[in-house]
Amino acid sequence: MYLKNSKTIVIKIGSSLLIDDKKTIRQKWLLEFTKDIKELLNNKKNLIIVSSGAIALGCKKLNLNKKNLKLDKSQAVASIGQIELMNLFKKTFNKKKINLSQILLTLEDTEQRRRAINAKRTFDNLFKLGFVPIVNENDSIATSEIKYGDNDRLASRVAQISSADCLILLSDVDGLYTKNPKIYKDAKLIKEIKNIDLNIEQFAKKSIGKHGTGGMKTKIDAARICQISGCVMAIANGLSERPIKIISQKNNCTWFLPKISKLDARKKWIISSIAPKGELIIDEGAINALKKGKSLLAAGIKQVKGKFNKGDHIKILDKNMTEHARGLSSFTSDEISKIKGQHSNKIFELLGYITKSEVIHKDDMVEI
Repeated sequence: MYLKNSKTIVIKIGSSLLIDDKKTIRQKWLLEFTKDIKELLNNKKNLIIVSSGAIALGCKKLNLNKKNLKLDKSQAVASIGQIELMNLFKKTFNKKKINLSQILLTLEDTEQRRRAINAKRTFDNLFKLGFVPIVNENDSIATSEIKYGDNDRLASRVAQISSADCLILLSDVDGLYTKNPKIYKDAKLIKEIKNIDLNIEQFAKKSIGKHGTGGMKTKIDAARICQISGCVMAIANGLSERPIKIISQKNNCTWFLPKISKLDARKKWIISSIAPKGELIIDEGAINALKKGKSLLAAGIKQVKGKFNKGDHIKILDKNMTEHARGLSSFTSDEISKIKGQHSNKIFELLGYITKSEVIHKDDMVEI
């Protein structure tokens, strides 16, 4: 049900799904997985794949043991493995005529608002172009202080900034159990979780696989991010062929339900920004457009107050200084001063370079 009702879906693949215990690439599994992706695309879903495996594939190519790697060497190994990883994806997905792109992210890219907005726009444009982005943590430059440390939390951040409806963490477990199912026969799979309390945390004893760095604890951390982002999240077993199809048919996984709607999460994210950096005074026509859910264009802007950068949080006021909305600016204050009152087709002429047509996009704005 959750998959069927989702428009944008993020799927995280763990290293153990790509490489087996003998360091052999599981090519048959990946080929079957592309059938799931093709089926979702045929159903008009927007898809993002977050994949581990760069360091593991780099170690395989260089015949190194991942556990013995120091940070500086692991960064070099990651840059080698990254090519191996994307070549593997491209070769396999080409067989189903699925177009892929690659996005490398670090922690700062999702923590800084401006970078997060740019990432969201990139995802949106890739969806329009019919491409599936493959997201990886940028292991070749990320330091231990700023690394996610696992791709579970990275996937949840990607789901958050892309306004995804659903995140699926594919791993080597069916989901969250009341006990360790490998030890206790009476362990029960928890199908749905609304609140992550102490009991849930106790169930999530950290376990580390041979190739991946993420255990159940990191998946719970990811679920917390999804819950406050209005996104449903599943922990599911990806080792079987066609894992997404199995989730749809058997629902043999653990679902974490969001605490608030996606729209409320987006509004909360914008409205809870630190003190606004500036103000825009707009005319009556622009105010009426905002009330109809339109974006703010340069033509309706009468005055710019304050000094701010792209992505900064600003107020939108009328001539009587009554606040009507808040949003994230797509332009700097200096740029808006040059284009205010002008039609969007004049922006290139006035600034000398191509940029967005909306000063504040409707998705980045909340009415007060």
